[in-house]
Amino acid sequence: MSRSWSRWPGLRYVPPQPRSLWRRLVDYALAVLVLGLLILLAARLDRIETRKAEGAAVVNDGDTITLGTERIRMRGIDAPEYSQICRKDGADYPCGKLARQSLVRLISGKPVSCTGWQRDRYRRLLGDCNAGGKDLNRAQVEAGWAVAYGDFETEEAAARSGKAGIWAGTFDEPHDWRESRDHDVVERKHGRLASIGDGLREIFRFW
Repeated sequence: MSRSWSRWPGLRYVPPQPRSLWRRLVDYALAVLVLGLLILLAARLDRIETRKAEGAAVVNDGDTITLGTERIRMRGIDAPEYSQICRKDGADYPCGKLARQSLVRLISGKPVSCTGWQRDRYRRLLGDCNAGGKDLNRAQVEAGWAVAYGDFETEEAAARSGKAGIWAGTFDEPHDWRESRDHDVVERKHGRLASIGDGLREIFRFW
């Protein structure tokens, strides 16, 4: 006589009940919705393009330039505003104007090329800019005439320890200075989370 052993004696296998028509319709509708969202996402991703601007630069301030008709805010850095005042050796000095002069010296009349895909709330392109093979964003932070604003923290630490540029004295962080002067809207830090948010806005922005 054969015996069958069960881990749970007394329990019988019960086959699953077939899904109701309503449940199947819901599942089909969800599948169609997910597929539609994936198609929409793919279509929107095609519209996120890296933009490039190049040519002779007009330097507006320590982190903003104009190339042709494109106004560019240099990504990942924040320089003192043009009219901003800092202090050094107990005296005020025009650090905003000196930050602009630093960028002018870095460019030295060479053609500038900037690339980026994000835009800030003022519709300026957030760009990574180069002139003569030099990374201008990084160089401004290294020279001490811009603070890290979502990138270049290592370069900022070196400038701070070397008391370069604005680090030789005291100053208000540029975004704090703008806020204290009731400038339009404090610019958002261009970090990773901001990039993700900008990407989502670009994907679902309709025009």
